[in-house]
Amino acid sequence: MNWDDPTDATASERLVGASADREDQAVEAALRPKDLGEFIGQEKVREQLDLVLRAARARGATADHVLLSGAPGLGKTTLSMIIAAEMGAPIRITSGPAIQHAGDLAAILSSLQEGEVLFLDEIHRMSRPAEEMLYMAMEDFRVDVIVGKGPGATAIPLELPPFTLVGATTRAGLLPPPLRDRFGFTAHMEFYEPAELERVIHRSANLLDVEIHADGAAEIAGRSRGTPRIANRLLRRVRDYAQVKADGFITRQIAAAALAVYEVDARGLDRLDRGVLEALLKLFGGGPVGLSTLAVAVGEERETVEEVAEPFLVREGLLARTPRGRVATPAAWEHLGLTPPRSATAGNGQQDLFGT
Repeated sequence: MNWDDPTDATASERLVGASADREDQAVEAALRPKDLGEFIGQEKVREQLDLVLRAARARGATADHVLLSGAPGLGKTTLSMIIAAEMGAPIRITSGPAIQHAGDLAAILSSLQEGEVLFLDEIHRMSRPAEEMLYMAMEDFRVDVIVGKGPGATAIPLELPPFTLVGATTRAGLLPPPLRDRFGFTAHMEFYEPAELERVIHRSANLLDVEIHADGAAEIAGRSRGTPRIANRLLRRVRDYAQVKADGFITRQIAAAALAVYEVDARGLDRLDRGVLEALLKLFGGGPVGLSTLAVAVGEERETVEEVAEPFLVREGLLARTPRGRVATPAAWEHLGLTPPRSATAGNGQQDLFGT
């Protein structure tokens, strides 16, 4: 968990949140594929990365620096570990928020072994001085360590062994161009299709020694928000339900009943998501309404609504962000089984937005 992020505590408590808590991290370690052949989904990224790694091995060289972007839970950390495994190299894992000073980065870089993979998660949150030091380290495998202060300060060059930096970010747009341009290979991780998630669930069920029917896997996949991490988390909760309430075998009916207990609906929305939609529809007639007002209505912080709930609601076409405020779409009314009042289409701008 990133304690500096005000949304992390809420996100990690959600069954459909993409943030990983300590339990998730332990289970994910056991479920992670060990090579590209085991990795499910992201076909283009896998093909391109396979070429990069094979070519580096054929040359006997260190692999190019790799930048992986995309939403949480799509496999960026897993791919970094696979890169190290494919190259037969050790891996060092750290994160942008943990590197607040250039000296922190210098200490990490100076202790790397030749060919080692340095995985830097949330690289866009690294401090500016450390970021500027990283430019030279990536390009020339050298850093300048400043000794002393003021006019008497001296820069001592420190040679580094060749290494591979794997940077991961959920916000590629926040990376400065000079840093982005120093990566030899960049890839964007896409959300998974339900069929791909079904394969992930079957593989995880096999590793967890869980019996699951094809329709049970399909039911869980349909509620997993296109994210393998969420699919694995839902699988574990459905497994618990099946062991306590049934014979341990997961069918569609068992999966649906289990996820109803955990308040994850057929579209993958949880209590927070539905709370935002219900407030928007029932209290504000579908909007438009300001973000701060909406957050107060659901009893959450503004950042939680904006960063945790809204991205999925927008992606599902249930909510729109407009200059006048948040607006519910016709699909939101339909999903909650509500009939929009005349004012929802005649008086608040939705007619212009959605043509209703």
